[in-house]
Parts: sequence; structure tokens; C-alpha cells
Amino acid sequence: MYRRILVAIDGSPTAACALEEALRLAKLGNARLCLLHVVDEMKHLTGYETFTAYAHDVLPRLRAGGELVLKNAAEHATRADVEADCALFMASADRVCDVVVAKARSWGADLIVIGTHGRHGLERFFLGSDAEQILRQAPVPVLLVRGGANQPPTRTGSRTPGAGNAGLLSPGSGWKE
Repeated sequence: MYRRILVAIDGSPTAACALEEALRLAKLGNARLCLLHVVDEMKHLTGYETFTAYAHDVLPRLRAGGELVLKNAAEHATRADVEADCALFMASADRVCDVVVAKARSWGADLIVIGTHGRHGLERFFLGSDAEQILRQAPVPVLLVRGGANQPPTRTGSRTPGAGNAGLLSPGSGWKE
């Protein structure tokens, strides 16, 4: 059974589904969660703002937003009687997927839970897929959770009993998006 579950959250409905799945697993196995929010600083740079405006206005708002996402998720975990640590990471040069994998290693996670939008084709090509990169690099199994109740699974391989729209995968298990 999993004892240390890292959950990457970003405040989206898809991340909320991943959190729900992680809470169910944590309650079953009396596990602890690490709620991780990564602020991708470069994603919000437009090139029109001055450095001073960006450093003193935009970045503090991004940090505050990330802290709020973590606070809400931690309160949700507390209501579910699940212990949770929170981690906020401001990524200026690191990719989100690299931060998630590094945190999983340093925290000693034995499972990573993430939401996935299930993009494919050109949309995935242009936007990339953090979920895919996390799966490729992860040192532990990864649970991918789709964001909608009526969406098909995101992977090939066996389902975890009672996992709803989730599919449990170990690195190299044949997952496809």
C-alpha cells in the first residue's frame, strides 16, 4: 500500500479530481499526502511588463495564488482526515515536470498522482504534456486522473479497482496519451 503520495495541484478542475483520488487512496492506506503547487514564472511573462513590475506585482500575485490553492487543498485534506504537507515551488528555469519528479524523490513519495487533460495531436504537440514527461521520468508509479466523469481512461494497462477515471501506471508500463 502507498504511504507517501505526492499530488501535483494547480487549482484546475482536473487537479481537483486528482486530489479526490489521492484522498481516497490515502484514507484506504492511512497515507500522508504532499500537495505540490508549481508556479511556472516564465509562462506568465509577456515581454510587455518591466522587470520591476513583474518582480513586484506579478510574481507576488502568482505566489499568493499558489498559496491559496495549497491552503484550499490542505483544508480539504483535513476535512477528509488525511495528513498533508504543502510545497510551493516558484520555477523560473525548471520545467514543471522536472520539479514534480525532483520533489517526489526528495520527499520520498511512493506514488505520484496528477490530473491529465488527455490532449493529443497538434494540441499536445504545441502545449506539451507535463503528465507524459512526469510518467517518463518518475522514480515511482504514477496515477493519472482524467478531469471529467464521462471521459475515457488516459492510458493502456490495468485499472485500479474503484479508481473511477484513474489509471495506475508504473514507469514503462505502456501508457499512451
